[in-house]
Amino acid sequence: MGDNNTPGEHSTPQPARKVTAAVVPWLGMVAVLVGLIVAWINRDSGSWFAYAPLSNEVFTGNGAAFISLGTQIGLAVTVAGLLVLAFWAGLAIGRRR
Repeated sequence: MGDNNTPGEHSTPQPARKVTAAVVPWLGMVAVLVGLIVAWINRDSGSWFAYAPLSNEVFTGNGAAFISLGTQIGLAVTVAGLLVLAFWAGLAIGRRR
């Protein structure tokens, strides 16, 4: 409540708050989509190999354990976007009550 409001009145949201409320979820969704696209494009795993000197064989991995740097960056951007969306949703739910 502000100084000019009577106890029964509610102040209307300011225009900047309305714009922020509309822009933040879009930015979160864009971050999630861009992160997923980057992770999908860079889904090739780095090639690695191991040498066992006693058996004279070279073992190559199937990529299940390691992911490339591009995939890591894409997943990090996706997580950041999901955190923005979760924060925004919590803030919106908290304002209603």
